[in-house]
Amino acid sequence: MALSMSDVDRFEAARPRLEALAYRLLGSAGEAEDAVQETFLRWQATDVERIEVPEAWLTKVLTNLCLNQLTSARARRETYVGRWLPEPLLAGDPMLGPADTAEQRESVSYAVLVLLERLSPNERAVYVLREAFDYPHREIAGILDLTEAASQQIYHRAKKHVAGGKARTEIDGATARRIVEEFLAAATSGRTEPLVRLLTQDAVSVGDGGGKVPARAKAFEGALAVARFLRGLFKPSEAKRAYVGGAPEIHATTANGGPAVVAVVDGRVVGITCLEVTAEGIAAVRSQVNPDKLVRATGRWAAAGHREAPLHTL
Repeated sequence: MALSMSDVDRFEAARPRLEALAYRLLGSAGEAEDAVQETFLRWQATDVERIEVPEAWLTKVLTNLCLNQLTSARARRETYVGRWLPEPLLAGDPMLGPADTAEQRESVSYAVLVLLERLSPNERAVYVLREAFDYPHREIAGILDLTEAASQQIYHRAKKHVAGGKARTEIDGATARRIVEEFLAAATSGRTEPLVRLLTQDAVSVGDGGGKVPARAKAFEGALAVARFLRGLFKPSEAKRAYVGGAPEIHATTANGGPAVVAVVDGRVVGITCLEVTAEGIAAVRSQVNPDKLVRATGRWAAAGHREAPLHTL
């Protein structure tokens, strides 16, 4: 069924919100784009004149597509090589979505996206719709075909699971850069002591290479173990340069609203390390090096036209 230009424009006006919702639900920018495109195809195939509230219809269709995707993703991740981590988004990416409230900012933080992986698809959907987009439980119930009471129960259960992680510290861009600079200075010092001082006692470090780039599947646990690993990770070597096709330039930035280290080779992002910061120090160091999950970041990096000198070169 052919859409009028006004119908296409209405969908395009909703696209940013739909993409932000899908990303939070799926933890993958590529899968989020696919889900939004499938929503458009269904919008195109329906009689839009009979839809009373288009925004509600689009949200329901997209959310249920994502729920189906989450169910199949769980099966696929059982055979995923190594540890599965979400796809990080660099500062300014429109897919990060609304960031007006502390709840909205936290809902897309890398630490929370990792925790959301523990939830059931329904728990994740209720949490995201309520926490990030402030949907009332009456509307969430309609989207997910639940009762309002069930939506409230699921939300409280999901929020309890997410709150079970460490209390994260919200920081601004300048503070994030300072944290990254201190972290890099310690990581490239060749000594473990400076890193240990920055880390919490129960700090963890994990990476996602997707079987395409070497990354340890089992997390390093404890400040000393993490510090020793990071000391080696940030030590320059010809082998590393040969593997990635050049000398990685290390920059400080933010990803998903938190401090992050970006490694770039000839304009190509080859790694993003997200730092989870608490009042006690850096509690988690999560590195995304799977090239499939860095394509969008590379595009955003190029579009931003970064010209500042790197903080370090490996």
